Amino acid sequence: TEVTKKLEEVIRIWTKQIRQILVESEQIRREADDVGPSAELEHWKTRMSSFNSLLDEIKSSRVKKIISILQAARSKTLKQWKELDGSVTIAANEAKDNVRYLYTLDKFFGPLANASPVMMEHIPSLMNTIYMIYCTSPYYNTSERMTSLFLKITNQMINTCKTYLCEG
Repeated sequence: TEVTKKLEEVIRIWTKQIRQILVESEQIRREADDVGPSAELEHWKTRMSSFNSLLDEIKSSRVKKIISILQAARSKTLKQWKELDGSVTIAANEAKDNVRYLYTLDKFFGPLANASPVMMEHIPSLMNTIYMIYCTSPYYNTSERMTSLFLKITNQMINTCKTYLCEG
């Protein structure tokens, strides 16, 4: 029982730390007003990396041994742990999925940033790709994510036009 109590305390500490990570990941991002769409891809790549590292740690043999001991002891702390494990898995899957979909837009980001203001040739393909993401992505097709993406694309178009005007 002494070992069980110590292991339960370890699980409580990990639970608190993981909850903090999950809460921070859901907070509203503060970004510059003129940030472009590449920042969206970078955000999700960073988030994917963080949650994959966390998943690797959760799935490590050390953690599995502790969980096995607590399962044998019928510890009550495991219910919260399993819920958190599921939440981390969902967050990791969401980030991975969003990176995969946003990579389909990556080919447009360079031309959007470097083109002259007559960038109309890229817009139909870009819109079709965004529409495909909206229709097929289980995570990225929310109003707030789409609005954020369109805002960043618009910012990039404005920045490209400003640069063109200042150089011209």
